[in-house]
Amino acid sequence: MPQALHRFYGAGDLHFVTFSCYQRHPLLGSEVRRDLLLRILERVRRRYRFVVLGYVVMPEHVHLLTSEPQRETLSTVIQALKLGFVRSLYGSRDNLIPRSRKGGETWGTQLISERFWQVRFYDFNVWTERKRIEKLRYIHRNPVKRGLVGSPEKWRWSSFHWYLAGEVGPVRINDTEILVMKTRPDAA
Repeated sequence: MPQALHRFYGAGDLHFVTFSCYQRHPLLGSEVRRDLLLRILERVRRRYRFVVLGYVVMPEHVHLLTSEPQRETLSTVIQALKLGFVRSLYGSRDNLIPRSRKGGETWGTQLISERFWQVRFYDFNVWTERKRIEKLRYIHRNPVKRGLVGSPEKWRWSSFHWYLAGEVGPVRINDTEILVMKTRPDAA
């Protein structure tokens, strides 16, 4: 991860986001954990009001294609997602719950140095339709490329089924109803 990572927010761009489990260990290797992460993603999506265009949950990392949130920044959203997942996974065991907001995304399991998530995340601004399609294809083909399944429709933890057949999954795709229209005060 680059030390001087710059994030560009506020222009209404789409964002291709990648974040990983600590040291790329397959901590999302179980169906139960991948299902839980998607439930937390949907909860965070509604809370911070952003549109998810695509996602895939892999055993050791996650890819998202999203709009900017209407509440807070994308950094806050990813932190809430990581922290919400760890808290849901481990409950309130004192030695596993993050002790500070700053370190919150990195604590989580005693199995691997008391960490679940790798610090930070990768964010790529998507400005064109061509890049949007490229990133969606990358997301949906990732399980095939990694040899987890023979075709994208066989990987349950992605948005591919929505694009293939309009199948509603655990995370709503292209849900613009979540957005709140911003109005200006009446000019008197």
